[in-house]
Amino acid sequence: MPQFDFRAPRLFIDTPLESGQMVELERNQSNYLGNVLRLAAGETILVFNGRDGEWQASIAGRKRPDSLNIVARTRPQDRLPDLAYVFAPLKHARLDYMVQKAVEMGASSLQPVLTRFTQVSRVNGERMRANVIEAAEQCGILSISTVMEPVTLDGYLGQRAAARLLVFCDEAADVADPLQALRDGQTGPGGIDVLIGPEGGFSEDERAILLRQPRILRLSLGPRVLRADTAGVAALALVQAALGDWAGSSP
Repeated sequence: MPQFDFRAPRLFIDTPLESGQMVELERNQSNYLGNVLRLAAGETILVFNGRDGEWQASIAGRKRPDSLNIVARTRPQDRLPDLAYVFAPLKHARLDYMVQKAVEMGASSLQPVLTRFTQVSRVNGERMRANVIEAAEQCGILSISTVMEPVTLDGYLGQRAAARLLVFCDEAADVADPLQALRDGQTGPGGIDVLIGPEGGFSEDERAILLRQPRILRLSLGPRVLRADTAGVAALALVQAALGDWAGSSP
């Protein structure tokens, strides 16, 4: 288990990072450091940009924090497993929760898909990315998950690479041992897509189209029907435990 400094505040900075560099803070970053965390000039934080690893930085500024002096790198850049979380978007706070948990579980990309019974027709990509960054800041994550534009289910299926394993979480599937099912459906070099449907489930037409996809694994998540956000966390945990970096490998 890597050793993280959870006591040091972490801040995402979207600029190249190297020793001796000075980085100007944006207004919201300055407010966060000065008014929320009550930090002053001379104190240190950790910063990262998703590309150059994690760095120690010293706060500078007279009346309020206005810049950072990059001191030294504390951790090298890592790489997320090739694990895409594909989901029917939910409303407001539940979507925020789902995005944050997907990031914590190691998803490298988030792909909203619109299905027949999806309750949300518009997705706020900026809000999703803000939740991605917040989860990464709080949990010691160095890589930033990619937020994709919403597409229809047909559009998603038409553009996905056939070599990828599609884990189709289906409440209509026969209940079986999901860990064993995942181990039996070992992935190759194409990566993994984990698909979670809407609260109303997939239509029969959508289910039929999905079951005709190449390299598909129809997965039951147990004897109880889960809410979509709960199902996402459960499915990602199972995939990481059976095929991902929880098991010492990386899809």
